[in-house]
Amino acid sequence: MKVGIIGLGFRLGYLGYVFKAIDSSFDIVGYVDPEPAGLPGLTEKGISVGKAYGSPEELLASEKLDLLMIGSPNHLHLDHIRLGLQAGLKVFCEKPIVTTIAESIELAHLMAKFGHERLMVGLVLRYSPLYKDLRTIQAEGKLGQIVSIEASEHIEPYHGAFFMRDWRRYERYSGSFMLEKCCHDLDLYNGVAGARPERVASFGGRKSFIPANDPAREGINDLELFHRKPSGWMGSDKVFDSDADIIDYQVAIVEYANGVGMNFHTNLNVPDQFRRFAIMGSRGMAEGDFVRGYLDVHEQLTGNKVVENKYAATELSQHYGADEQMASDLLESVRTGLELPVSTLNALEAGILALAMDEARMKKTVVDLRPIWDRFDEALHARAA
Repeated sequence: MKVGIIGLGFRLGYLGYVFKAIDSSFDIVGYVDPEPAGLPGLTEKGISVGKAYGSPEELLASEKLDLLMIGSPNHLHLDHIRLGLQAGLKVFCEKPIVTTIAESIELAHLMAKFGHERLMVGLVLRYSPLYKDLRTIQAEGKLGQIVSIEASEHIEPYHGAFFMRDWRRYERYSGSFMLEKCCHDLDLYNGVAGARPERVASFGGRKSFIPANDPAREGINDLELFHRKPSGWMGSDKVFDSDADIIDYQVAIVEYANGVGMNFHTNLNVPDQFRRFAIMGSRGMAEGDFVRGYLDVHEQLTGNKVVENKYAATELSQHYGADEQMASDLLESVRTGLELPVSTLNALEAGILALAMDEARMKKTVVDLRPIWDRFDEALHARAA
């Protein structure tokens, strides 16, 4: 399988290794990236990446590809997706696929023109064993009708510091922290809720990564923790005095079109990180944590714990056993058209929710998503030009 990469950063450098480990025929024949942060990792593992091209257009004109993989900074995704679709290729794009509502509408137009099956998205948590088990339990009726959801994604200080130092610190490139990092989680709970989000309120800001909290002010000189995760393009050494415009904590409440309510919380400075949820239904509740590796289900009538699953990290995966499953399914989808557990539509809906959370936070108001969905659906179902 001949593969081209636009944006060979750390993530696609890692995924290139995973895809190659899953299928030895996976062959990166060329890439485009002026600063390929993911290249050394592939080279160390003995994985060839073919020729470096000066532009996406040159790559597409020079190579006959089976798959185009996009890992460029988020604000460039739409242009690179468009080029791949226009070239007639199957395209995989890392999340988030776009960074604004306007881009979401434009991508919906592209889906109407080129079809949904041509674009695959890296919302990898849909492939995780824990989430697959949760959805099976839900389908079996153990939870009954979903009523409310409590969910969070919290990351350790080393990871939060990475966001303050990386290009993702600028919303003009990342879209926002909620979009860049938490679109995974929002997608999962959109799936559980079974409806689109309709109203959103949100609050947040930056309170941890500020000059007053710099340990160096207290004479602490061992700051390796905050530089442990390397940054790539536009990287900086500044952490507590970063010029970032992203938040380091945010809370949001969401009402879905079917009445399900959700509260979501993210924080970038949590020493004992967790990524957990509690889903309350009319017949039971599910509680789990992707980081700590468990899924418990209690039934309503007896209070008994009827599911008690444990999950262990795998050797390949950075995402709780999901990366290798995603690689396997994506490769099969390219070859046979296998239907994937997450779609471009799912990715766009999660992204629009994240962007609505940020709008609500910045404007200090409740955002009504119904007018956005009307515009989105009009684009999504537009007749192909």
